Amino acid sequence: MSGLELLIPPPLVALLAGAAMWGGTLMAPMASGPRFRIPLAIVFAIAGLAVSTAGRLAFRNAKTTANPLKPQAATSLVVGGIYKVTRNPMYVGLALVLVGWAVFLWSAWASLGPVVFVAYIARFQIAPEESALAALFGGEYRAYKSRVRPWL
Repeated sequence: MSGLELLIPPPLVALLAGAAMWGGTLMAPMASGPRFRIPLAIVFAIAGLAVSTAGRLAFRNAKTTANPLKPQAATSLVVGGIYKVTRNPMYVGLALVLVGWAVFLWSAWASLGPVVFVAYIARFQIAPEESALAALFGGEYRAYKSRVRPWL
Protein backbone atom coordinates (compact mmCIF):
# COMPACT_ATOMS: atom_id res chain seq x y z
CA MET A 1 0.00 0.00 0.00
CA SER A 2 3.01 2.32 0.09
CA GLY A 3 2.19 3.09 -3.56
CA LEU A 4 -0.53 5.41 -2.23
CA GLU A 5 1.99 7.55 -0.33
CA LEU A 6 2.01 11.14 -1.58
CA LEU A 7 -0.04 10.06 -4.59
CA ILE A 8 -3.41 11.82 -4.28
CA PRO A 9 -3.52 15.53 -3.40
CA PRO A 10 -5.23 15.94 0.00
CA PRO A 11 -7.91 18.34 -1.31
CA LEU A 12 -8.88 15.64 -3.82
CA VAL A 13 -8.99 13.06 -1.01
CA ALA A 14 -11.32 15.40 0.90
CA LEU A 15 -13.48 15.90 -2.19
CA LEU A 16 -13.73 12.14 -2.72
CA ALA A 17 -14.60 11.64 0.96
CA GLY A 18 -17.26 14.34 0.70
CA ALA A 19 -18.74 12.74 -2.42
CA ALA A 20 -18.79 9.35 -0.69
CA MET A 21 -20.51 10.92 2.31
CA TRP A 22 -23.19 12.37 0.05
CA GLY A 23 -23.50 9.04 -1.78
CA GLY A 24 -24.03 7.32 1.56
CA THR A 25 -27.00 9.55 2.25
CA LEU A 26 -28.56 8.40 -1.01
CA MET A 27 -28.49 4.82 0.28
CA ALA A 28 -29.64 5.81 3.76
CA PRO A 29 -31.53 9.09 3.50
CA MET A 30 -30.83 11.96 5.87
CA ALA A 31 -32.78 12.03 9.05
CA SER A 32 -34.51 15.31 9.68
CA GLY A 33 -31.95 16.98 11.88
CA PRO A 34 -32.37 19.74 14.41
CA ARG A 35 -32.70 23.30 13.19
CA PHE A 36 -29.23 24.18 14.45
CA ARG A 37 -27.53 21.67 12.14
CA ILE A 38 -27.14 24.09 9.23
CA PRO A 39 -25.62 26.95 11.26
CA LEU A 40 -23.37 24.41 13.02
CA ALA A 41 -22.28 22.97 9.66
CA ILE A 42 -21.44 26.48 8.47
CA VAL A 43 -19.39 27.17 11.61
CA PHE A 44 -17.33 24.00 11.06
CA ALA A 45 -16.82 24.81 7.37
CA ILE A 46 -15.73 28.40 8.06
CA ALA A 47 -13.39 27.26 10.84
CA GLY A 48 -11.90 24.66 8.51
CA LEU A 49 -11.36 27.19 5.73
CA ALA A 50 -9.76 29.62 8.19
CA VAL A 51 -7.35 27.02 9.59
CA SER A 52 -6.39 25.79 6.12
CA THR A 53 -5.89 29.33 4.86
CA ALA A 54 -3.70 30.22 7.84
CA GLY A 55 -1.49 27.22 7.07
CA ARG A 56 -1.25 28.07 3.40
CA LEU A 57 -0.40 31.72 4.13
CA ALA A 58 2.32 30.68 6.56
CA PHE A 59 3.92 28.58 3.81
CA ARG A 60 3.66 31.46 1.36
CA ASN A 61 5.21 33.90 3.85
CA ALA A 62 8.08 31.45 4.42
CA LYS A 63 8.49 31.14 0.64
CA THR A 64 8.51 27.35 0.79
CA THR A 65 6.54 24.81 -1.20
CA ALA A 66 2.97 24.02 -0.26
CA ASN A 67 2.88 21.11 -2.71
CA PRO A 68 1.79 18.16 -0.56
CA LEU A 69 3.08 15.68 -3.15
CA LYS A 70 6.68 16.97 -2.93
CA PRO A 71 7.57 17.58 0.75
CA GLN A 72 11.24 16.96 -0.08
CA ALA A 73 11.19 20.29 -1.95
CA ALA A 74 10.64 22.25 1.29
CA THR A 75 13.18 25.04 1.71
CA SER A 76 12.30 26.00 5.27
CA LEU A 77 10.60 24.54 8.32
CA VAL A 78 7.49 26.55 9.17
CA VAL A 79 6.91 26.58 12.93
CA GLY A 80 5.20 29.93 13.58
CA GLY A 81 1.61 31.09 13.54
CA ILE A 82 -0.93 28.29 13.22
CA TYR A 83 1.99 25.84 13.13
CA LYS A 84 2.47 26.47 16.86
CA VAL A 85 -0.91 24.80 17.40
CA THR A 86 -0.87 21.98 14.85
CA ARG A 87 1.71 20.51 12.49
CA ASN A 88 -0.93 19.98 9.80
CA PRO A 89 -3.33 22.92 9.70
CA MET A 90 -4.27 22.42 6.06
CA TYR A 91 -5.35 18.83 6.79
CA VAL A 92 -7.08 19.87 10.03
CA GLY A 93 -8.97 22.45 8.00
CA LEU A 94 -10.06 19.91 5.41
CA ALA A 95 -11.18 17.57 8.20
CA LEU A 96 -13.22 20.37 9.79
CA VAL A 97 -14.92 21.12 6.47
CA LEU A 98 -15.80 17.42 6.21
CA VAL A 99 -17.19 17.49 9.76
CA GLY A 100 -19.33 20.43 8.68
CA TRP A 101 -20.50 18.47 5.65
CA ALA A 102 -21.33 15.49 7.89
CA VAL A 103 -23.34 17.73 10.22
CA PHE A 104 -25.18 19.19 7.23
CA LEU A 105 -25.96 15.73 5.84
CA TRP A 106 -27.01 14.52 9.30
CA SER A 107 -26.41 10.85 8.53
CA ALA A 108 -24.57 8.18 10.46
CA TRP A 109 -22.87 7.09 7.23
CA ALA A 110 -21.69 10.62 6.54
CA SER A 111 -20.02 10.80 9.94
CA LEU A 112 -17.57 8.14 8.75
CA GLY A 113 -16.19 10.48 6.07
CA PRO A 114 -14.01 12.65 8.31
CA VAL A 115 -12.73 9.55 10.13
CA VAL A 116 -11.71 7.86 6.88
CA PHE A 117 -10.14 11.10 5.62
CA VAL A 118 -8.04 11.51 8.79
CA ALA A 119 -6.94 7.86 8.72
CA TYR A 120 -5.94 8.04 5.05
CA ILE A 121 -4.12 11.37 5.40
CA ALA A 122 -2.28 10.23 8.53
CA ARG A 123 -0.97 7.08 6.83
CA PHE A 124 -0.42 8.08 3.22
CA GLN A 125 0.30 11.81 3.48
CA ILE A 126 1.53 12.84 6.92
CA ALA A 127 3.80 9.85 7.59
CA PRO A 128 5.82 10.28 4.37
CA GLU A 129 5.87 14.07 4.80
CA GLU A 130 7.30 13.68 8.28
CA SER A 131 9.98 11.32 7.00
CA ALA A 132 10.96 13.86 4.35
CA LEU A 133 11.02 16.73 6.83
CA ALA A 134 13.12 14.72 9.30
CA ALA A 135 15.61 13.99 6.51
CA LEU A 136 15.72 17.66 5.49
CA PHE A 137 15.71 19.39 8.87
CA GLY A 138 16.96 16.71 11.31
CA GLY A 139 16.98 17.68 14.96
CA GLU A 140 15.16 20.95 14.35
CA TYR A 141 12.18 19.01 12.96
CA ARG A 142 12.32 16.36 15.69
CA ALA A 143 12.27 19.11 18.36
CA TYR A 144 9.31 20.78 16.64
CA LYS A 145 7.52 17.44 16.35
CA SER A 146 7.97 16.82 20.07
CA ARG A 147 6.39 20.22 20.90
CA VAL A 148 3.42 20.34 18.52
CA ARG A 149 0.68 17.79 17.90
CA PRO A 150 -0.07 16.56 14.39
CA TRP A 151 -3.77 17.42 14.60
CA LEU A 152 -5.22 19.46 17.49
